[in-house]
Amino acid sequence: MSTFRSIVFSSVIAGLVVGAIVTVIQQFGTVPLILKAEVFEKAAEAHKTEPVAAGSQSTVAAHDHAEHEHATEAWEPSDGLERNAYTAAANVLTAIGFALLLAAFFALRTGNVGSHVSWHEGLMWGLAGFTIFTIAPGLGLPPELPGVPAAPLLSRQIWWVVAALATAGGLGLIFFRRSAPASIAGLILIILPHLIGAPELEHVETNVPTSLSHQFVVAVTLTSLVFWSMLGGLTSVVFSYFDTNTQVNET
Repeated sequence: MSTFRSIVFSSVIAGLVVGAIVTVIQQFGTVPLILKAEVFEKAAEAHKTEPVAAGSQSTVAAHDHAEHEHATEAWEPSDGLERNAYTAAANVLTAIGFALLLAAFFALRTGNVGSHVSWHEGLMWGLAGFTIFTIAPGLGLPPELPGVPAAPLLSRQIWWVVAALATAGGLGLIFFRRSAPASIAGLILIILPHLIGAPELEHVETNVPTSLSHQFVVAVTLTSLVFWSMLGGLTSVVFSYFDTNTQVNET
């Protein structure tokens, strides 16, 4: 129970700190790019839903009904404080969730080896998470701005999960088994989802500038790198602190 408490406490503290810092970073990196893309997206939507001047009354009524349904289904928080609050909450919850995974691995490691996890070892675990959850899926499905058409959501989600699991399994074979056959199998496992290919549309038509999309990919990748580096290092430090105090109290 004491180890479980250390895992939870360290994950919550690290998640709160990292989630808050990443939220601030996003305000200067990804958020301005998203807001710019939304301008193009809304302009395209307004052009598509513009009623025909010579249209009948039924056409206009159908247009109004479609607009009402779209507004009902596509709810989004208002700009400003509400939107930032939802973003911060999502970042904190995501950070806590991934910190729980990291702290669980740290607990297994200290239980097997009988030593504490250093901050630089935690950093390496964080970089592994960055590779698994950002680099590997991003090679096939790069981050996309609003207004950029994409393949069906379910197929993209399935491929993303497969790519992340395959990368995690491949890295595990390479670094934990430490044998030539295991390393070859690990490399094959990592490459396999990309050989199959991520789902994508044959023709993509968007008025969002390509340069804006490229900037967004870079900003998201760098933000994720900061997220995982800080999460790995901070979770290891806080977990070691609670784990040490727990062992002292037990003795």
